[in-house]
Amino acid sequence: MPAPHLASLLLSVGLAASLAAGAAAQETERKVAAGEDPGQLKGVVELFTSQGCASCPPADAALKNLIEDGSVVALSYHVDYWNYLGWADTLATKQNTARQYAYARMFGRNGVYTPQAVLNGRDHVNGGNLSGIRGKLDEMKQTGKGMRVPVGAARKGDEIDISIGAGDGKANIVVVYFTRQQVVEVEKGENSGKKISYFHAVRDIQTIGMWDGTPTRYVLPASVLDEQEDSGCAVLVQKMKSTETPGAIIGATTLLSAEAR
Repeated sequence: MPAPHLASLLLSVGLAASLAAGAAAQETERKVAAGEDPGQLKGVVELFTSQGCASCPPADAALKNLIEDGSVVALSYHVDYWNYLGWADTLATKQNTARQYAYARMFGRNGVYTPQAVLNGRDHVNGGNLSGIRGKLDEMKQTGKGMRVPVGAARKGDEIDISIGAGDGKANIVVVYFTRQQVVEVEKGENSGKKISYFHAVRDIQTIGMWDGTPTRYVLPASVLDEQEDSGCAVLVQKMKSTETPGAIIGATTLLSAEAR
């Protein structure tokens, strides 16, 4: 049992941390309500990658760089169409592959490729072209194709509170769940023998509601993050070209689980 003075110190530190977290959440909510960008976000990068693709490791490393910059929402969607080469991607899902094909329809493309980085749901570049990604995001922000709708997400006890600010038009509210970091030893295929670190690998995608241009709030159980260690989620405000075809992302934020902070 800690000494009384140590216990008091630990309690004070814990209370201070709690108050700081609460103040940060309130400030985010204030900015959202005021129509301000709570994080000066440059944009959203959705990387479509595969453990079985020889040209993907540089793109996976570029995504890590973007995450460390802290100015973008960066997500890694592992696809399954390279599995025929002899190595089944351990992080791939059919849902991830379906999202990439949906973007292909939106771009008017007949096929898909890896590594592909989709930027703000509006354009795409090779996922390994870090300078190209940054340049395109800066250009989009300057021309009004960046994040126009403020989004905030904060954990409050056993709930996740999501705030969407005001804007024009309608959009889906999409929550993308990911694992912050995983290391995989690839035993077969084009990357055989390599040990590769993957960041923000998507494990599930859910549409939780619609946004009609007015300030909106959503509440999710915090258990959606706590059920998996080192997890997080991204909240995307995404316009739709049609029921099955995604369009521009106009607002976003990221929230990490308590274990991942």
